Amino acid sequence: MSQDILTTLGLTPEEFTEIVKENPSLRGFISGYISEYKLRKFFALDKRISNVRKYDDHDRGRKSDIVFTYKGVEISVEVKSLQTNSIRKEEKEFIGKTQVDASDKRPVKLPNGKTVNTTCLLIGEFDLLAVNLYSFENKWDFVFAKNTDLPRSNFRGYTPAQKKYLIATLISVNWPPKHPFVNDPFPLLDEIVRAKKAKQ
Repeated sequence: MSQDILTTLGLTPEEFTEIVKENPSLRGFISGYISEYKLRKFFALDKRISNVRKYDDHDRGRKSDIVFTYKGVEISVEVKSLQTNSIRKEEKEFIGKTQVDASDKRPVKLPNGKTVNTTCLLIGEFDLLAVNLYSFENKWDFVFAKNTDLPRSNFRGYTPAQKKYLIATLISVNWPPKHPFVNDPFPLLDEIVRAKKAKQ
C-alpha cells in the first residue's frame, strides 16, 4: 500500500494545516480538486451514468472538468467553488458568488463567426455547471445549472451581439437553490440530452 501524502512529503497534519493557512491560494487549489473528485464519485456511483472521466488540466481545447455518458450522450461538466469572502447568511438562506471564467484571456470564436479576446466562458462551451457549496455549511453539496441558462456578461466592453454568447464571470449562488440552479442534476441532464438529440 502506498504511503499517505503527508508521510510522503514528510509533514505532520499540524504542519500541513499551517502551510495551508499561510497560503490561501493553496487552500483554493486543494478545495477545487477535492470538489472535482467528490463530484466524479457522485456521478460514478450512479448506475445511469457511465464512462466518467477527467481530462488533462492543460488541455486548453476542452473547457470542462468532468465528462461522462448519460443515455448515450456525452455530457461535459464545469466545476466551480464559492468565493469564501462573498458568503453571507440571511435568515434561512445562504448567499454567495462563484467565479465562472477561464484562467487566462484568450481569443474565442463566437457562434456568429466573430472572435473576441476574453476570459469569459462561452454559451455552449460545456453542458452543465456544478458549484460546490462546502463553504456554506462544511458539507460537500452541489448545485447545478445548464450552461444555456447561465446569466450573460454585462461588461460594457462587449457589444450586445457578443454578450449573447459570453457567460457572466461572477454568478450568485443561493442555498436553498434559486434559478438557474437546482440540487438534482438529472432533470437538467434529461433536458440536455433531448436538446443534443434534437440537433442530430
